[in-house]
Amino acid sequence: MITDLAVGEATSLGHMPSGRWEFDGAVAAVFGDMLRRSIPEHDVMRELVFDVGSRFVRPGTYVVDLGCSKGDALAPFVTAFGDNNKYVGVEVSKPMLGAARKRFREAIERGLVTIEDLDLRRDYPSVDASLTLCVLSLQFVPIDHRQRVLSDAYAATVSDGAFVLVEKVLGATTTLNSMMIDLYHARKKRAGYSAEEVERKKLALEGVLVPVTARWNEELLRSAGFREIDCFWRWMNFAGWIARK
Repeated sequence: MITDLAVGEATSLGHMPSGRWEFDGAVAAVFGDMLRRSIPEHDVMRELVFDVGSRFVRPGTYVVDLGCSKGDALAPFVTAFGDNNKYVGVEVSKPMLGAARKRFREAIERGLVTIEDLDLRRDYPSVDASLTLCVLSLQFVPIDHRQRVLSDAYAATVSDGAFVLVEKVLGATTTLNSMMIDLYHARKKRAGYSAEEVERKKLALEGVLVPVTARWNEELLRSAGFREIDCFWRWMNFAGWIARK
């Protein structure tokens, strides 16, 4: 069971949305703990996103995080590459925007980091990116907008740059998908969540978090223009890809 909390972090145990899922203040307050309890191999995934993504960062270019939330994916790159690059986080949740801007306040004042209030359904940051991160974010974008978002990302990526995508995915068949969901929910209960908490969150996310199959995600990346695509991490119904331009 996961019991350790980061300093100053609130537990997500007992958090039960009463209606449709929102990234509101209540979620922002417990978000780090919620991710660690909800995402299998969370720390491994984070480390791999950094290790794989770092291979593509080029001096003088941007590192972009689409759906940056509180900045957990972006922060290691800011620390590692510093003044050699510029960094853009994109977010629409007001509580998450506030948390990210507070986290990067000093770097924002130096002109190193920008946290943009931007809806990817309508716009895309103006950047020349060597690396773009999209960690558990595309699944919240309506399906009919996803291809355009990835095509915009491809257009904003420099030659030999890359796109890192991490998503919750559907199983290849109904039977296998059901098995993976059962195993995933069992894992969440071992992480401390009650059966009611698991069920309430599942119902709240219906129609908000809309996963597709691993193959579909790969086809979206390929249709956007990326030609070198590979899966670098997977746990049942979660997967991560690297796509090179």
